[in-house]
Amino acid sequence: MLSKRSKEIIFNPFSKENPVLVQVLGICSTLAVTVSLEPAIVMSISVMAVLAFANVIISLIRNTIPPTIRIIVQLVVVAALVIMVQQFLLAYNYDVSKKLSVFIGLIITNCILMGRLEAFAMHNKPWPSFLDGIGNGLGYGIVLVIVGFFRELLGSGSLMGYKVIPQCVYDAGYMDNGLMILPPMALIVVACVIWVQRARDKELQEK
Repeated sequence: MLSKRSKEIIFNPFSKENPVLVQVLGICSTLAVTVSLEPAIVMSISVMAVLAFANVIISLIRNTIPPTIRIIVQLVVVAALVIMVQQFLLAYNYDVSKKLSVFIGLIITNCILMGRLEAFAMHNKPWPSFLDGIGNGLGYGIVLVIVGFFRELLGSGSLMGYKVIPQCVYDAGYMDNGLMILPPMALIVVACVIWVQRARDKELQEK
C-alpha cells in the first residue's frame, strides 16, 4: 500500500500541480505532437519513462554530483535515456517514430524533466523520485491525450487512425474541422483545458 505522501506525489500532478496546466511546462511538445491521438500517447509514455528513470538515477548519485556540474550530469542522464527510447521506437514502432520526428529527441530539453530532476530528484530518495517521475509523466500525458483526442476527432473524424464518425453524418452535411489540425488550434484546446481545470478547482475550494 502506498503511503499518504506517496499518493500525493503521484496524484498531485494530475490537477493542482499539473506541469502543463498549472506550471505551463512542456508546452511546446504539447502543441506539436497532438494532431492525432497515437503520437500523443506514445510521446506521453516516452516522457513518463524517461522522467521516472532519470529521477531514480539522479537520486541514486545525487550525493556524488559536484554542484557546479549537476545540470550537465542531468542532461547526460536524460540524453542517454532519450536515445534508448528513440532506438526502441525506431525498432518497434517506426511509423509513429517518424510522426514524432525530432520531438522525441527534444525530450532532452523538456522543461518538465529538468525541473523535476533539479527540484525533486536532487533532494529525495529513489522511490519517491520514481513516483514523482510517474506522477508528472502521467500529468503531462493526460493533457496530451485530451488535446490529441479532440484534435483528431474534430479535425479528421478519426481516433487512432480509425474513422469513428459514420458516413451518414457526412452525408447529412457534416464536415471535418480542418482548423483543428493546424498548430494554433492546439494552443486554443490547451487553453480550454486550462480553463476547465481552473474552474473545477475553484468549485472544489468553494465546497
